[in-house]
Formats: sequence, C-alpha cells, structure tokens
Amino acid sequence: MVIAEELAKKQKAISIAEFFEKNRQILGFDSGTRSLLTSVKEAVDNSLDACEESGILPDIFIKLENTSRTNLTLIVEDNGPGIVKEQIPRVFAKLLYGSRFHAVKQSRGQQGIGISATVLYSQLTSGRPVKIVSKIDRDAPAHYFELLINTHTNEPEILVDKIVDWDRMRGTRLELEMEASYVKGRRQSVYEYLKDTAIVNPHARVTLIEPDNNQVIFERATDKLPLQAKEILPHPHGIELGTLMKMLRYCETDRLDSFLRSSFSRMGPKTADEICMKASLGPETDPKAIALDEAKRLHGAFKIVKILAPSTDCLSPITEELIRKGVGKEHIVDFIETTTRSASVHNGHPFQVEAGIAYGGNLPKEEKVEILRFANRVPLLYQQGACAITHAIENLNWRSYSLNQPGGSLPIGPAIILVHVASTHIPFTSESKEAIADVPEIISEVELALKDVARRLKNYLSRQDNLEKRREKEEIIYSILPRIAKKVGEILERPTPDITPIIAKIMRNVFCQRVVKQNGKGCEVEIHFKNHGDSVHHFNLHETLPYSIQSPSPEPKKIPMGKQIDYVWKVSLKPGEQKAIIYRLDIALEEAANLPQLVVEGIESELVTGAKAVNV
Repeated sequence: MVIAEELAKKQKAISIAEFFEKNRQILGFDSGTRSLLTSVKEAVDNSLDACEESGILPDIFIKLENTSRTNLTLIVEDNGPGIVKEQIPRVFAKLLYGSRFHAVKQSRGQQGIGISATVLYSQLTSGRPVKIVSKIDRDAPAHYFELLINTHTNEPEILVDKIVDWDRMRGTRLELEMEASYVKGRRQSVYEYLKDTAIVNPHARVTLIEPDNNQVIFERATDKLPLQAKEILPHPHGIELGTLMKMLRYCETDRLDSFLRSSFSRMGPKTADEICMKASLGPETDPKAIALDEAKRLHGAFKIVKILAPSTDCLSPITEELIRKGVGKEHIVDFIETTTRSASVHNGHPFQVEAGIAYGGNLPKEEKVEILRFANRVPLLYQQGACAITHAIENLNWRSYSLNQPGGSLPIGPAIILVHVASTHIPFTSESKEAIADVPEIISEVELALKDVARRLKNYLSRQDNLEKRREKEEIIYSILPRIAKKVGEILERPTPDITPIIAKIMRNVFCQRVVKQNGKGCEVEIHFKNHGDSVHHFNLHETLPYSIQSPSPEPKKIPMGKQIDYVWKVSLKPGEQKAIIYRLDIALEEAANLPQLVVEGIESELVTGAKAVNV
C-alpha cells in the first residue's frame, strides 16, 4: 500500500471540545488557583451580561465549598432573566455556542467558549456533571438539569431533566465541582477579581461566601444601569481585504452601492457613490463579480474617502462619574481623575478607551503603581506583561508627570492606574482572554488617555507641593509673629493685638472674620471676606446654628440638621475684592460670643485664614 494512503486512514476530524480537552491551559485552566478564578470569571460575566441586556440590576451570589483536599464546589446564582429549557443544555454543554459572536456590539462574552469550557474542566477533574437550575418567570417552572459534554461530538449529554421547586422569582443557578484551590492575599485571586469587577460595575451587588464561610459583600454604588449597547454594522475603516472579499462573495444584493449601504455603518448614499468613484467601479456593479484587483481598489477607497467615526451606540463605557464612584468605593485615595476618549476603530471594530489615575490615601508609597486593566468591564488579572495596556503605560515618561520610573518600566508611587477598553471585538492574545494584543490603534488611544489624566495628576502634585510650602511658611509665621505682637503689647502697655488679618495679608490668603454687635434686644452679625491673593476663589460659607437668623443679606440656602440649621452662602472673590454677609440673631451679645467657628467648603485650608476649611 502507498504510504500516503496508509497515512490518510489515520486522519480524522476532531471536535472543538476534544481539542480543548487536551489543551485546557489555552483557556486559562492551567493551575488550581487560576482554574477557579477563570470559572468564577466566566460565570459572573454571563450573569452580568444577561442582567444588563434585560434591564435588571445584577444581584449575584457566589459560594465556594471544600469538597475534598484537592476539590472545590462552585455555586453561582443570579437574578437574571433565566434561560429557556431548550437552550440550557447547549448553553452549558456545547462549546462555541452563543448569541454574541456575530453581533457587532460590546459584550463581555464574545466566543461562546467560556462557561462551557468551565463545565468541561469540571467534568475532566471531578468526573461529575454540572447541575443547572433556571427559571424565566415567577409563574414559570424551575428546570433542573445535570449535564456532561460529549467531547467526541461537542454535544450535551443530559443525565437529569426535571422540574424542581426554587424560591427565586427568576434567574439561573450553576453548581459544579472541580480540582481547584482558593487563595487569599494575592493579586490573582477570586477576591481581587470581584473587587475589581465591583469598581467597573458599580451597579452590581456581588456576595461571596468563602470556603471558611466568611461572607464578603461588594455593595452596589449606583442604581443606574449602564447604557445598553446596540448592535451595529461593521465600520469600513480598518476592515481587512480578505474580510471584504468574503463579504462581497456572499452578499445578497446585486448592486455595489446597495452592498456598501447595507453592509457597513456610517455609509449613506453619497458616501457609497464617492467610494465607488474613487475605486473606479460603477454603483451598479455586481459585488459577487468583483475580482481581486477591484477589491483592492475598493479597500483602498475606504481609506481615502472621509467617513464619519463609528457610532458609540454599540459601546457601553463605564463613564467618568461611575469610575470615580467605583474606585472611591473600594480604595481610600486623596485624588482621582478620569477621562473617556472618543470612539476609534481597529480592524473595522469600534472601540473606546477610558482611563483613570488615583493617588495618595492609603496606597503604598514605595511600590510599583497598581495597574487595573479592564476589557468590556471585565478585569484582566493575568498576563499583565503581555498586554497592550501595560505596554502603553510603560511607553510613557512618567517622570515628566512627577512619578518615579526606573528605566522603561512601570512607575513607582502611591497610585492606581486604571484603563478600560470597550469594543465590539476585543483582540485578546489568546482564548483565555487575559491580555489585549498590541494593536497600534488601541495602544495609541490608551497613551492619549493616560497623558490626559497624567497631566492633571502633575498639576495636582504641583499644587500640593506649593500648598506644603505655604504650610511651612505659615508655621514659621505663627511661631514668630504672636511673640512679637505680645512683646509689643507689653512695651506699649496695651492688649496683645489680633494678628490674624496681618497673617492673611502676608500669606496672600482669603481672610474671614465674624464681627458681632449689639443691636437693640438682639445682635447683628457681620461676616467679612477679603481676598489677598492673586487668584479668583469660589467657596461656600457654612453657619450651623441652633437659632433662626433674621433679615439675612444675601439670602442663604437652609439645610435642616436636627435641632440645628446649616445656613450656606456661595461666595466668589476676585483678587483684592471684599464682601460681607449680614444677618440678625435674637440673642444677647454674651450668648453670641459662643457662636461656632466659621466653616468654609471648596477652598484648601492653606489658602484661608480665620475659618476652618472642610470637604462637605
């Protein structure tokens, strides 16, 4: 027999399930710790996507139980829309089955591998089936399945299919046993993943029961759901030649202009006609008859013709406000700035970059900054060194932004650098979805976003440095002038003068002073302000009193606080400007002597004299 014929007998197709059965490390199942993290990640991602698509505020429950010395049982419950009975076996026990692979919109899951790969890993390491309960409505039955994956056919094997009682209104419950280990205190841990998830999903409540029965709740910071991403057509910028030729070959229209308008976003009649003209192709050309050279001209025309940027309807950025809330909820910091870039395109896929920098607080001062990487609201905890986000951070000269940076590495200091890439298709480096590939367009956008927030950090640090110098100067003045004033008073045999106005003038501060005078049976209060500095200052004055004030000028905002009222005036002072607030109190002058210290909000304590500066 011919050798080629003998070899041909041994060749056969393998299913995707068989491939990953023998190459599970590709999907992130290469150690006990990482396997557990990957499993939790895939289950939580599915729950968050399902809840958000249904307009439900996510409430996710995760429980980990020690089954044996080497095995853990993972239970994940959500309050999502549930899954219809017919779909349950394929969703959990068939790889490459899902609804998001062909959709051009932002979602956490993209490939249809995640949760079924977790089931496959559980099956391989424990030999036990996955247990599923799902319910789609209060009055609908709860369906219970026990499933295995037939790796030869990549099809589900149903071991149990029955209706059970379940006290949830709707949702899905997943239970599986696997070879895994739970660790604490490491960056790559379930706890850290859920904490990071809570930062960029502040609308979700996540409860974790650890193997020792310790309960951790990541409470939601907002009741506002993220904007729902809408499905769009691919954008012509960045589309690859081979993809374009495939689209031409299998299109359902017989006119090129119709093909362009129906296949791409931001493609109106005028744009389509201009592209046809630039490509030297008639609008009536049959797309299926276009040859390679003609396709190349068409592909080139996409880059020449001005086409509007892709719509951001297909994306759901976290937003600057919610990034601040998320970081502030999980970390104690002194400063945080965020930015959201305009949408851009890579390989025909719209994407948007958000970045944030937090500084100070209780963050370690002598360690490398903490990098928080996210893709479509999902934390990326592994393969940091292989990620485009990390490379973009390393590319910046952080010394010019007042952070230490050993040659070409990550900066050092009490800071957190957060980067979120939202896209209709995240170009991951592998199926484990832990690092973003070095796509030039993405690296460029990340660098621009980082430069924006880094400039603001530099301004903040420069301002803090100036304030520190002011503090030192003020301490010196307060240690010397009072002694001089006392000595002068003794020499002149007069009371020690009030040197507060002098200090305010020397420090070029805003000076605040309350003057109380007897007025009939009551007293009149005057609060004087003078700006000795060379900058405009805007701040609020708070007078929190147990009395009702009379005839205030100007009129304040009143905020009830139990038995007291907080009277709030907005004050704006130009350089050298003076202003006054006047009101009456129906109390004796002696009682007015016990009025509380003036309180101002919205101005640093180093820039005001005569009042206590607070952040309210």
